[in-house]
Amino acid sequence: MPGEGNGAARGAGGGDDVPNAISIVQRGNLKSLETTLRRQWRMGQNIVLCWSSDERGVLVILVPHYFLGNYCADVDASTDQSRENEAFIRRLISGERRKTREALFEICARLDVSPTFIKLDTALSEEPQVLEAVEHVIKRYGLSYVENRAVILFDIVDFSLYTPFEQASQLNSLSYSLNSAYNKLLAQGIEINFARTTTGDGYYIWNRDFSPSANQDLFVFMLLVVADNTVAQVASKGHTVPVIRTGYHIAGHYELYQAEGVNPSVFSYIVGDVTIDLARMLDVAKANQVVIGDFHCEPARWGTTSVKSITAVSAVTFVNACSRMLPSLQGIQLSGKRIDDISCWLTEGETSAGESRPRRFRIVDKHGMARTAYNLQIEIDLAGKKLALGLDQHALPAAIEEEPIETLSRQPIKAAPSAKELFDDLAGILKKNPSNSMGED
Repeated sequence: MPGEGNGAARGAGGGDDVPNAISIVQRGNLKSLETTLRRQWRMGQNIVLCWSSDERGVLVILVPHYFLGNYCADVDASTDQSRENEAFIRRLISGERRKTREALFEICARLDVSPTFIKLDTALSEEPQVLEAVEHVIKRYGLSYVENRAVILFDIVDFSLYTPFEQASQLNSLSYSLNSAYNKLLAQGIEINFARTTTGDGYYIWNRDFSPSANQDLFVFMLLVVADNTVAQVASKGHTVPVIRTGYHIAGHYELYQAEGVNPSVFSYIVGDVTIDLARMLDVAKANQVVIGDFHCEPARWGTTSVKSITAVSAVTFVNACSRMLPSLQGIQLSGKRIDDISCWLTEGETSAGESRPRRFRIVDKHGMARTAYNLQIEIDLAGKKLALGLDQHALPAAIEEEPIETLSRQPIKAAPSAKELFDDLAGILKKNPSNSMGED
């Protein structure tokens, strides 16, 4: 599948470029390491947190899969201590997993666990390709946390209402749009090392790369997928091409490999704030709408560093930066027609002061939790024909107008309401503010 190689398999010794640069002796070490980890992993009962080199092999920290949850939710600890424990675990499973010997034993002392020694025939080489391969193996049997990563959610509208054949056709069509967008960007020199997780009626998509441009590249990828899907909708008959709603957000998430039989699965899965936020945003999104989360992000990075980036940007600034990349897409073919121009922007509205700014919408989910998001509009000049994607201003919820305070103050004072009136009033409020609603913030 384009863009969907298995990083763990590549690093552990397959037929790709990296393993070919590793000596036979070190390949033997990697094979022994994975064999031992698979045995210690016990079909997902245990997970690996980190590792350190040893002159006779490798030291690893193995804990039961429920250990981290218990450690972060210790009933005897204060709330602040619980938060610090979770922050410590997130730092531990973020970025590079290799630790110095001293750091590994300090971690063991804090977690109150003992390291596990894995004997190898020879010491591990310090060659970068060998260390990278070890990292891939360790992560495949562990749990990872990424603080800032862009994720897309493509959701098929009314998926459950179609026949099984139509559902299969729609998923296949959406999958083709993903692969088509990948190939088109690759021809422009932009490679998206994308991964996907199915939601049943759509896909979560993320970029495995951690380069400074990874999130922007994924944004451009999303635009091409939406465009390809729209063109396919126009040309299709019946219900073989899906009508989708799309969400883009940047936040943190955990990444894991699930057990499949006696081995961890080939592909990874993600879960966390970013997937939850996307799902809740699209719960209230309309057909063909493109929703952008209200995020502030730093460039995703690989490896540990004590230096904090000062380039954190808002969603508005991020979209503006991405729009400046779009001229590079001119010349790409969609359904045999050339893209002459492409632009995107966040839907704007006018403030009470007469200023124009992006409209921010408040989304209340089924649990009563609120999030904010923006609406993205896209316009493509396809061989001289204008193609508008997403929802325009008129299809969005209107701004809520509040009655001025001075008007309220002139109203006559009424008697205290009865209990029945209070309950009736509460029922009315609940009807006016249902769960899964969207209104301008």
